Amino acid sequence: MTAYTATVTVRLKSGVLDPEAETTQRSLERLGFELEDLRSADQFEIDLDAEDREDAEDRVTEMTERLLANPTLHDYEITIDEQ
Repeated sequence: MTAYTATVTVRLKSGVLDPEAETTQRSLERLGFELEDLRSADQFEIDLDAEDREDAEDRVTEMTERLLANPTLHDYEITIDEQ
């Protein structure tokens, strides 16, 4: 088994309302920062042992689709690094 760290970044799909990002963007603009757009994201780091990188990615993808992200509302990105 090899140790891996997976990073999963979950964002709302384009067109889905993001009230947290809208509030933060307005606050930053009131502070004088000029922004074209702002999106919020959640990031998860998962440490796991797996037979190989493909096995680690398959397992993390299943975790993401079953719990961390709703494929109807979210896009996600997974990166896998060997420890």
